[in-house]
Amino acid sequence: MNALNRRRLLVSTAALTAGLGLSLEAHAAYGADAATSSAYGERSRTGRKLRQRAAERDYPATLPDHPVNGEESLPSKIASYSKGLPHNDLGEVDVTAYARLIHALTTGNPADFEAIPSAGERKQLGPQGGLAYDLAGPDPFKLVVPPAPRMDSAQGAAEMAELYWLALLRDVKFTDFEDSPLAAAAAADLSTYSDIHAPKQGGGITPQTLFRGNTPADLTGPFVSQFLLRTVQYGTLRVPQLHDTVQPGVDYGTDFAEWLALQRGAARSTQRDFAGTRYLQTPRDLAHYTHFDVLYQAYLNAALILLALPQAAVQDRGNPYLTSKNQMGFPTYGTPHLVSLLAEAAIRAIKHTEYQQFYVHRRARPEAFGGRIEVHLRRSPGRYTGLLHEEILRSEVLERTRAATGSYLLPLSFPEGSPMSPSYQSGHATVAGACTTVLKAWFDESYVLTDPVVPSADGKSLVPYTGAGKDSLTIGGELNKLAANIGAGRAASGVHYRTDNTAAYTLGETIALELLREQKPLFNEGGGFSVTCFDGTAVTI
Repeated sequence: MNALNRRRLLVSTAALTAGLGLSLEAHAAYGADAATSSAYGERSRTGRKLRQRAAERDYPATLPDHPVNGEESLPSKIASYSKGLPHNDLGEVDVTAYARLIHALTTGNPADFEAIPSAGERKQLGPQGGLAYDLAGPDPFKLVVPPAPRMDSAQGAAEMAELYWLALLRDVKFTDFEDSPLAAAAAADLSTYSDIHAPKQGGGITPQTLFRGNTPADLTGPFVSQFLLRTVQYGTLRVPQLHDTVQPGVDYGTDFAEWLALQRGAARSTQRDFAGTRYLQTPRDLAHYTHFDVLYQAYLNAALILLALPQAAVQDRGNPYLTSKNQMGFPTYGTPHLVSLLAEAAIRAIKHTEYQQFYVHRRARPEAFGGRIEVHLRRSPGRYTGLLHEEILRSEVLERTRAATGSYLLPLSFPEGSPMSPSYQSGHATVAGACTTVLKAWFDESYVLTDPVVPSADGKSLVPYTGAGKDSLTIGGELNKLAANIGAGRAASGVHYRTDNTAAYTLGETIALELLREQKPLFNEGGGFSVTCFDGTAVTI
């Protein structure tokens, strides 16, 4: 869990705004005569105090420690991010080049970033973004993400095995998991891991729980959230969520020479549309979606879907305009407020991500982990004894992968492999955590979405979902599932581990809650927000 105590996010509006709000007389005086200096003077003092108090929260005098898992001390930096730097022929980074990266991250000097060695054409992804200041929301240095599981740990082994199985199941429809022998084999194998943190039923992982998120709602109904399936009313456009898809069965990075070139930052084209359009129905579809989505696209779509429903029924009970006889929200508690807040939360989530990835954890991407396994088992047998956990080395998924691809390398769904940034935690999932928290605050999480749908067999249309949980799909639950789907898409592509996502959901949630807390005393109407967090904690702001 994030080290920031959520209960500290709960703030008394009365205490925060006492003595700060303009009196009714001052409002009237200022409205009647804008030149009334005393009225404006009071407003100016109020505004300054609000900004000062926000700054004191966002930039405390003492910043927290950021614990790490110690992997950077391992020989040859084998568990640390090094993509794009020079590597030897086994895929181990040149330690002098790695030191140049660390030097730039330590000094923060733009010239030192320009001096980081590159072995290929691809560029590092936004490493200076984590140093940016902000005028709203918590500083990236302020929030703590717990250490990632180590590569040599039982949990790290379980997470890597999950990614191998997910790669093998990329082209199996989610609706077919229950009857898939391969899905059954994956569930049985993953259930044997001693420290796996995936959701279970009856004490074990099942095809029904396979690759799903960790909230109770993630196990209810179809795998894919209704917010990734339903038609979006985008102004006067009705946009069915039919997506470009790529050819099934095409994976990358399974040849060692190709894998090594990717670690050195070789450029690869990113290809988009090979198999027509359909609704999202396989892990590869989700992976492809997250390859090209725009930062907060999924959550804007979800907002538009919800805004098309009767607002008196679906808005959060804390919205002050629900009980107004003659007003509706607009710049405050209205649609412009909501959609701009999604963007605000998203960009701050990315800044926090860049800080955690580059400046704190520097976790190696899954593709690098797969390379260590290939080297240890085939290229230089026994090279990483003690540095790879036995539970992954003896997993049946490795032999299944080698039979399918010719190597123990993790099959990747993107031609270029992972982004040029460390793995922990996921930017996509941090944005998901932040934006779904905004939406859960805005709308009534308990509202049941009627007439659920799933893709047809060919994926070209939507058909009614009639299975278990069809009458239990709530706004809050499907928003949690939406976040989990985005994380699953990044895992299905082979670029993130499960904890890259779960830690990021919590971080994004905290960012959004702090933004909401900061905004509340700025509004004249009063009102507030209520949110059910990913861990089930109820928060009222």
